Amino acid sequence: MLSLQLRAFDHPLAVLCLGAHCDDIEIGCGATLARWAREYPNAHFTWAIFSGDSMRKTESRAACAQLLPRPGTCDMRLFEFRESYFPSQVEQIKDAFEELKTALRPDVILTHRLEDRHQDHKLIAELTWNTFRSHVILEYEIPKYEGDLGHPNVFIPLDTEELGQKIRCLADCFPSQRSRTWFTDDTFRALARLRGIECGAPSGFAEAFYGRKLCL
Repeated sequence: MLSLQLRAFDHPLAVLCLGAHCDDIEIGCGATLARWAREYPNAHFTWAIFSGDSMRKTESRAACAQLLPRPGTCDMRLFEFRESYFPSQVEQIKDAFEELKTALRPDVILTHRLEDRHQDHKLIAELTWNTFRSHVILEYEIPKYEGDLGHPNVFIPLDTEELGQKIRCLADCFPSQRSRTWFTDDTFRALARLRGIECGAPSGFAEAFYGRKLCL
């Protein structure tokens, strides 16, 4: 398998993470973010979360601090759109995307997958591609009831500590989700194990993404 690296930038790496809900970023790419924070110590991360009440936002802040503990590493942009009703708020959410586009210059954007069947996730993915036209966009995946996992083509191999950091973060920082039958350590470990098999990761674990455009 061909292995590529993010190129050396003449400025600190800037990563924009987009999540419809308060745990999406952590589930989809939490271990990758923890890895990049170590590999690129001057990197800056912006998390844009489009829904969530005060308790859920507190959970997200705790998760960000646990995954990216270096002060000043992460800037959180928290919006208050109505969860599960994003298609009916598309104009206002598009305005929020335009604000992000004006304010930020990300090198890499992590967002939801276009084929995700959750209506909120799908809209965020569509607006990502509609708004950001000259960026590296990687779409992360979230396991859930709909069974809409696909065939990713970009993999980030993880060591066991990076995966463990992600799983501990989800368990520690999101008590509001513990009653959900799928929100368990073995769910997140199992998906990482499957993706690790698919890319031949030395540790056996990986996070996977969908990269639709790539110039070599």
